[in-house]
Amino acid sequence: MLMGINALLERTFVHIMGVGTKTERRIWQQGIETWDHFLNHQGVVFSPARDRFICKELTESKKHIHDIRFFKERLSSEDMWRVFEAFRDRAVYLDIETSGGYQGVNEITLIGIYDGRSVQTFINGKNLDQFESAICQYDLIITFNGSTFDLPFIRKWFRHISFPAGHIDLRFLLKRIGYRGSLKKIEKELGIIRPPEIAEMSGYDAVLLWKAYQWGDESALARLVEYNRADVVNLEPLMVYCYEEMKKRVLVRRASHV
Repeated sequence: MLMGINALLERTFVHIMGVGTKTERRIWQQGIETWDHFLNHQGVVFSPARDRFICKELTESKKHIHDIRFFKERLSSEDMWRVFEAFRDRAVYLDIETSGGYQGVNEITLIGIYDGRSVQTFINGKNLDQFESAICQYDLIITFNGSTFDLPFIRKWFRHISFPAGHIDLRFLLKRIGYRGSLKKIEKELGIIRPPEIAEMSGYDAVLLWKAYQWGDESALARLVEYNRADVVNLEPLMVYCYEEMKKRVLVRRASHV
């Protein structure tokens, strides 16, 4: 179960220059658990000058609480998961399918996005060009291996695309909590079940389905869309799981030093 809105983000201090995880723990150890606690603290935490600097940064943080660019510029990629709770309503889960180099050309066949409410599918030859205007409505992209595959591929296709400022790549976040391998493998390990008609499909099957569609099989496209739909929809429970696990680790680490 997620904490209250902005709860973890407003406990975060590692976005401030000169504050790492050890310094953040030192702040928590003094009973200062949130930005407001620090701003209202009567004593000296580090030194008067450093405390003033941190207070200035926290005031700016509160002012920009709905501006993900502010936190993207200050958080490392390893800590971007902390913004999920605050920006969940402006997040989108994304996955692409490609032709896999069929006939010497590797192109996007379709892109699926899911905002936690509905799925949109953008298909090559139909409405793929609409993706560019759709994606700019969000603040945060969540992918699996998107930093090395999906997003670079999309950038080559849409030369002038403007992605949302925030990005969380679940492949690396899952690795930090002990899960390695493909998206489908990890789904099974965590008990996420796909519909039986697509349960055993792989990325190569997706390539074959697109090939069949190119040869006139409309049912192949419908199945490919359903496969991609599962890809993007299943990213949400994985993101929630990762967030909760990472949050536990951060807060347990804090408690163990109090």
